Amino acid sequence: MKLRGQIIAAFGRHYLAELPDSEILECVPRGKKSEVACGDIVELERTSAQSTELQRGAGVIESIVQRTSLLYRSDAFKQKIIAANVTQLIIVVATEPSFNDELLARCLLAGHDQNLNLIIVLNKCDLPQIEAARAQLAPYVKIGYRVLELSAKQDVTPLLPLLQGQSSVLVGQSGMGKSTLINAIIPEAQAATREISTVLDSGKHTTTHAKLYHLNASSHIIDCPGVQLFGLHHLDFAAIERSFPEFLPFLGNCRFANCSHSHEPDCAIRKATDEGKIDVRRLKLFQQIAGH
Repeated sequence: MKLRGQIIAAFGRHYLAELPDSEILECVPRGKKSEVACGDIVELERTSAQSTELQRGAGVIESIVQRTSLLYRSDAFKQKIIAANVTQLIIVVATEPSFNDELLARCLLAGHDQNLNLIIVLNKCDLPQIEAARAQLAPYVKIGYRVLELSAKQDVTPLLPLLQGQSSVLVGQSGMGKSTLINAIIPEAQAATREISTVLDSGKHTTTHAKLYHLNASSHIIDCPGVQLFGLHHLDFAAIERSFPEFLPFLGNCRFANCSHSHEPDCAIRKATDEGKIDVRRLKLFQQIAGH
């Protein structure tokens, strides 16, 4: 009998699917290729009533129900699926260690591509480096991105209202305090992570899988492994260009229709940058990212 469930944990080709009655099945996809993501709604068939691990049933994923969104990164050779059916992308950066400006910009572009609500969380705001981090984020605040300052070790309540009614996914570099943030929002998360790691990977890689948590009936959050690279090979030049919000008033005003905004004469984007309407660092980021 065909069943329908939601993928709540993903590691390699092994998944946990939650059925409507809250039963959890350990699943693998049918066939060698796997394109299943945490957050996916899937059609599956039960293969056994119980598994040897934690006495859970097992199943085979037959198909993926059409997604409302798919967050992923890619290079010239492959893509890495991050999360499906999310409505909000939360990018966690911190005062210490310093965060990668280009990685932040790339994450925002991926979110723009999927029309997600975007939030930047600046964590560890109790540390002395707060002013330097604020200065680094000032261009993002200026063009309208929401930046929320907090310290996950002290108080996460400023973030909680922004999670309501959303299916959020948290991404960020390693060391930004994302795990601390998740554990503060969901106190039982640590125990759940240990349990899932045991089931899916014998506890060898406790931080290398995505996990979905239910905050309430209409609010969910997916925690993902830390990322150091975020390829956008799947986005063409025009998509990247349109995803820089501050560029929009000036697009179409360059002398050349195929302007790269790097060296051509009468470039409207570079002119706006010279006039202080576009941040110089943001233009440099665009030039780096547009070259993939």
